[in-house]
Amino acid sequence: MTGDRAALLPAAFQEWFAARGWSPRPHQLELLRRTSEGRSVLLIAPTGAGKTLAGFLPSLTNLAARPKHVLGQASRGIHTLYISPLKALAVDIERNLSKPVEEIGLDIRIETRTGDTPAHKRQRQRLVPPDILLTTPEQLALLIAAPGAERFFADLKYVVLDELHSLVTSKRGHLLSLGLARLRRLSGNPVSIGLSATVADPDGLRRWLVDQNPPGAMADIVTVSGGAKPEITILETEEHVPWAGHSALYAMPAIYEAIKKHKTTLLFVNTRSQAEMLFRALWHINDDNLPIALHHGSLNVAQRRKVEKAMETNSLRAIVATSTLDLGIDWGDVDLVIHVGAPKGASRLAQRIGRSNHRMDEPSRAILVPANRFEVMECRAALEANYLGAQDTPPLGNGTLDVLAQHVLGRACAGPFDEDEFFNEVRSASPYAWLDRATFSRVVEFVATGGYALRTYERYARIRRMKDGRWRISHPSVAQQYRLNVGTIVEEPLLNVRLIRHRGPNGMARGGMVLGQVEEYFLETLTPGDTFFFSGRTLRFEGIRENEAYVTSAAGEDAMVPAYAGGKFPLSTYLAGEVRSMLADRSRWSALPEQVSDWLRIQEERSLLPRRDDLLVETFPHGSRFYMVAYPFEGRLAHQTLGMLLTRRLERAGARPLGFVATDYSLAVWSLGDMGGMIRADALSLDRLFDEDMLGDDLESWLADSWMLKRTFRNCAIISGLVERRHPGREKTGRQVTVSADLIYDVLREHEPDHILLQATWQDAAVGLLDIARLGEMLSRIRGRIVHKDLERVSPLAVPVMLEIGREPVAGSAHEALLGEAADALIEEALART
Repeated sequence: MTGDRAALLPAAFQEWFAARGWSPRPHQLELLRRTSEGRSVLLIAPTGAGKTLAGFLPSLTNLAARPKHVLGQASRGIHTLYISPLKALAVDIERNLSKPVEEIGLDIRIETRTGDTPAHKRQRQRLVPPDILLTTPEQLALLIAAPGAERFFADLKYVVLDELHSLVTSKRGHLLSLGLARLRRLSGNPVSIGLSATVADPDGLRRWLVDQNPPGAMADIVTVSGGAKPEITILETEEHVPWAGHSALYAMPAIYEAIKKHKTTLLFVNTRSQAEMLFRALWHINDDNLPIALHHGSLNVAQRRKVEKAMETNSLRAIVATSTLDLGIDWGDVDLVIHVGAPKGASRLAQRIGRSNHRMDEPSRAILVPANRFEVMECRAALEANYLGAQDTPPLGNGTLDVLAQHVLGRACAGPFDEDEFFNEVRSASPYAWLDRATFSRVVEFVATGGYALRTYERYARIRRMKDGRWRISHPSVAQQYRLNVGTIVEEPLLNVRLIRHRGPNGMARGGMVLGQVEEYFLETLTPGDTFFFSGRTLRFEGIRENEAYVTSAAGEDAMVPAYAGGKFPLSTYLAGEVRSMLADRSRWSALPEQVSDWLRIQEERSLLPRRDDLLVETFPHGSRFYMVAYPFEGRLAHQTLGMLLTRRLERAGARPLGFVATDYSLAVWSLGDMGGMIRADALSLDRLFDEDMLGDDLESWLADSWMLKRTFRNCAIISGLVERRHPGREKTGRQVTVSADLIYDVLREHEPDHILLQATWQDAAVGLLDIARLGEMLSRIRGRIVHKDLERVSPLAVPVMLEIGREPVAGSAHEALLGEAADALIEEALART
């Protein structure tokens, strides 16, 4: 260590490093040097590079030099605030940080504060703050909204933001950015330290960390290169790789053998339902009685903590997890990560495999287990992207208005505020640097009255203007309500599916049996008359009332929009492009398993494979129907929207479409009319069918007929505080929340169509529900590049999407056997020679 750098590090710290045979890494000292000069810093470093210690060294050295607290003096505020996206990560950091603090002999109090922290401990923390507080974005929102926030944060010197890339791209990130702007006003511009291993847009994060009013300032950046390259393989098995499906059950014996060969294995999946299924499948074949655990967000706190404690003591051989263990967790004995199903993003894969051998100089080891043949190519693309260091985290978007409304109310809960001063503060948050004064005033007015159409209702008057022009809360109960409802995470509700015999003349009939529950996001895309497959039968959607979807039997008809189990995450644009490139480049097929490359060769022989920027559209008859299959490779969400719009256009063209189904890779539409014959006869133009103008009137017409905007509005209303889920001593049911939101939505649509929340709703639908921007880019890319192949029978590439038709899971081995028979017959047809 050079003399200059050694001077940065107190003797006790140097001795601690030396006693372990370590020396501080250059990036740790560089970050310490820059922060000692009062500069905020973004540290980008690979997994195991000591990011956490680097992030806390400025705090620990500063605290070590701070004069001791004199007995009898008022308690000091917190010195360092650490913010994590996950509760489990905050708990893990406390465990890892407490050890060096104790060994160096520092008199520092470290505590966590999450949604799991008991109320009495939170109260004590407000009265006697710890030196270092480890918390989450939601808890920060609560702390800055408390009347004592000025005292609590008066001594704040450092804000450490861990896994920053995962925080900034969502509404949680928007709320956190506003909290950070507030902290800058409360504590005299503390130093911000951002930590991340995977960053696609470093400059965006550098701006996010510092005051953006005026815009343009950026934090310093310290980048660590190198680190051991991960060792990633795609599972090799003699088993037949399925043509379609999401379960990867074919690979369970091989997965179990890999678990037995390693000390501790983390198995990642993308959804909670997949986690439950994988956990059950492993226990079914666990003849050696290995200790295997499950960890996801729906488990209660005690169960999650029990699993985390068992991992800490190296008592488990395998843990099946969702994104709850994605980030930062450091359990040294994890020596293998198995990703079951395609990762959907290169950055997500890099993040997850970094949980294995969490040390910079040791390679992380990972096995990718594709669930089907398209996922083999996606896994190969993700593997190659990881070696190239490619990043595909979502771009940083503008801050949303519903989140801003929540923050405005929180600011009033802390005490009266001046609107002009507060506007300047909000503009300093990077996601809100775009905000104009008029829009901000509309948001404040909304919090004060609910808007023009709701201003006569007293319960929407949550803040009032004082005689001196400042704003305050209208009643102390408003602050209590705010504390109960803070946050931006709205759980996806389920709707009962109720079968009725018929619709009455004045609306939907009540009564009838409940067939089960379906995710609301699926039902909200339907319009009355659409048919879908559920609970082993074809049903006709009649409408939604309160928290129930009313359906009638459509026996003998095709399911127009099958309800299917999909991935939680959308396929990233980067990976989608790489899969298209792989299809078009024969030289890359050698890296694929033989059964997959043979599949592509047969596709080339029977139909064709599209070039990277082309759109292949195949038409063929099958059974008594005619099919059109397109291969955009733009992800399920964009394909779902495309399918809804295409069926409307095909109906107008006279093709008599019956339904469609979408996967991450392709889209199939089936009809009574011969779409291939119509194209041959020039009665149907693919160029006009896939024209970009479908995102105009067709989109607006579909949205007007569907429940999607109403459900999106409900989420915005909850986040903004207009509709509250929780009240003192009780919680509203999903039905009550939905009824309240639906009534308000109808009022605003009729009487105030330019309401601020309706504006936020349209923005949310375009970005979060429909993937309109991505769909628009795809339609632009394929203009003049649509390749039609008119076939006599289903092609090999079309088999996976055809097998998705009617795959709504229904309990029972007989149904599984029937699906298996159908798959065999379809594959046999695709492989048959003319």
